[in-house]
Amino acid sequence: MSGEIKKLLIIPHLRVHNANALSSPFTIGFPAMTAWLGAVHALQRQLNGRQFNGKSMSVDFISTGVVCHELNLQTHKGENDFVHSIIGTGNPLDKTGARSSFIEEARCHLDVSLVIQFDKISIDEQEGFLAAVTQLLNAHMKIAGGDIQGFKKPFCLVCEEGNDEDMNKVKRALMPGYVLIERRELMVDAMENGVDAIEALIDYLAIHHSCDRLIDEENKETIEWRRHRKLVNDKPAGWLVPIATGFYAISELGEAKNQRDPDVPHRFAESMVTLGEFKMPHRLKRIEDMLWRYHTEGDSYLCHQTSHAHLSSAALVADEDDDSEF
Repeated sequence: MSGEIKKLLIIPHLRVHNANALSSPFTIGFPAMTAWLGAVHALQRQLNGRQFNGKSMSVDFISTGVVCHELNLQTHKGENDFVHSIIGTGNPLDKTGARSSFIEEARCHLDVSLVIQFDKISIDEQEGFLAAVTQLLNAHMKIAGGDIQGFKKPFCLVCEEGNDEDMNKVKRALMPGYVLIERRELMVDAMENGVDAIEALIDYLAIHHSCDRLIDEENKETIEWRRHRKLVNDKPAGWLVPIATGFYAISELGEAKNQRDPDVPHRFAESMVTLGEFKMPHRLKRIEDMLWRYHTEGDSYLCHQTSHAHLSSAALVADEDDDSEF
């Protein structure tokens, strides 16, 4: 893709309050990639059709990158506690004055920057485009179920893929922060060697503790404890995290009792989880390395990066307790 011209909309330091941190039925942390691409798609739908200088606006959002500057996960670990507990919300009392039953919801507060590749907006339309984006983010949008508390002024960049000067402009706009990228190839390699998908996921995320017995020249014994994670080619694999990247259908299209939208066919689905990595922008070589796109493959509905387009969707973990309409 060297030489490709990319038009980028950058929304810096978007502060989101109470975003959904339960990104899948068995992971907690950074919101799912479907939440970020879904928010960008919702923004595109609200932009299209808006009037600017007597003309109807038309924009196409092609791909999205997410850069995390700060994540405050709403959990608590007390003294002598073995695990963290979710900090719940103060829900209203019921009519008898008792606390209503509720499902615990993991929440987080975020400071992120969004990098959105767009098309169909000319230079003359850019001012109205940025004004419309600002207005919608201030008044009409939620992201990952959370409320937008503020953001810095959005701006546009035109960058040529492979141009170091253009890439440096993007890096300066996003530092300091961590770009979320896909590392599905690690799970593919493990599964090709006969490892189960969930075992491969846990193997890369587990922190191992070990100790060495050392004896010095004076015959004095000491114990040295070490903690480490799995290595890749004798090197640290990076800051790996589990990420939810989409859904896998487990039923045919049909109808279900009390489905959310009676006009849209219902389908039961599983959450798809794989490995991702948080990497600082200055370590990236291309703009494409940070961008995510929608991808459909058979019964799979995924968000992925083009560098992993050749990999099978089998390198993801599915949870059978989820149901979704898509």
